[in-house]
Amino acid sequence: MRASEDQLRIWMIGGLDGDSGAYTALLNALVPMLRSFFGRRLRGAADDVEDLVQETMMAIHTRRGTYDRDRAFSAWAYAVARYKMIDHFRRTRTRTTVPIEGLEDILVAEGFEAATSARMDVDTLLAELSPKQARVIRETRIEGLSVAEAAERGAISESDVKVSVHRGLAALAKRLKGGT
Repeated sequence: MRASEDQLRIWMIGGLDGDSGAYTALLNALVPMLRSFFGRRLRGAADDVEDLVQETMMAIHTRRGTYDRDRAFSAWAYAVARYKMIDHFRRTRTRTTVPIEGLEDILVAEGFEAATSARMDVDTLLAELSPKQARVIRETRIEGLSVAEAAERGAISESDVKVSVHRGLAALAKRLKGGT
């Protein structure tokens, strides 16, 4: 039986607050969800599916501090899984095409409707910032790169990344609070 979105969120928040039982329940519930997610995309590659499940579980564990308690948990978890799958395809140089027919049904079934809407909202907000601020916020706050990784990727200093993130987030906060 698949856990509800509310239950997953409760377990995640409990885990973040130090409840090891809740965190264990969350991890146990995630394994079949992730197997299903990767299995539908990597048909006939059971070893790759298991590797991706494990990589995603480790990423969720190490990046759990980036989870926003006010947001849906499954959208966050599936985003982590999606990035792990992209990394896998990059490593293996596998190009996979997915037919567009039925894509909406797949996304709705997996809870991506809310994630897609949230992504569009984030993209709209980030478009109001300078390209550098938007890029480093996306890399450090959404993709989960470290400041050093974002600095290396953008060929800028770590201090520049930190300042750009700080100023960009401050501008977004002001905008969201009704300022200009």
